[in-house]
Amino acid sequence: MKKLVAEFIGTFWLIVGGCGTAIFAASNPDMGIGKIGIAVAFGLSLVTMFYSIGHISGCHLNPAVTLGLATAGKFDPKNVPTYILAQVLGAITGAALVYLVMLGKVGYQIGSFAANGYEENSPEGYSIISAFITELVMTFIFLFIILGATYEKAHKAFSGLAIGLGLTLIHLVSMPITNTSINPARSLSQALFAEGNWALPQLWLFWVAPILGALLAGAFYQFLFNYDPIKSYKVSRKGQNPQLR
Repeated sequence: MKKLVAEFIGTFWLIVGGCGTAIFAASNPDMGIGKIGIAVAFGLSLVTMFYSIGHISGCHLNPAVTLGLATAGKFDPKNVPTYILAQVLGAITGAALVYLVMLGKVGYQIGSFAANGYEENSPEGYSIISAFITELVMTFIFLFIILGATYEKAHKAFSGLAIGLGLTLIHLVSMPITNTSINPARSLSQALFAEGNWALPQLWLFWVAPILGALLAGAFYQFLFNYDPIKSYKVSRKGQNPQLR
């Protein structure tokens, strides 16, 4: 239960810190935050939670991350459903708080509510194919960064910083294309409150592409980090099955 509460709070904070910055601060010309500020806000939200709850739940905050870690053998698959539920509920609660605050502004307009989209709903008008490739590749790289930074031989004291900076860089690359998801819970939470009827029909891409990218990264990690080809060859020569170390 402590782990689930931690995932709920962490995902809540990711939405409030990242999407909240995009909705409240980036649209304010006096603050001068812009897209770079939004990217940094997402990175800072993740870094602050990594060092706050990482020792409790692992600080996934993302269904794709949870599934990718399970595929890589770094997370117990039986805990995947409850982790994803906690993340989704945390994200929706965070989005609901942002929405509630917006209601307090005179003449407020919900607009896109930082939701993810493609074609006419892409910030720069990118196609569905471009959006799918971007979300798949960016999520793959994000999982690769997480798995590499937390590898047993890595400098773990800086792993949270590396992961947070990775998320920042991913946003700088992909915000013009899809508004950056790589996180199905984040996409769902914003789509529920976005103005108009476009966000929910396009939501499928921001579940399928990130999850596929995460699963590929988890499988690749098993090959790159855990698989010993020399040991496998020696074992197979003895007529036994190759083993993961």
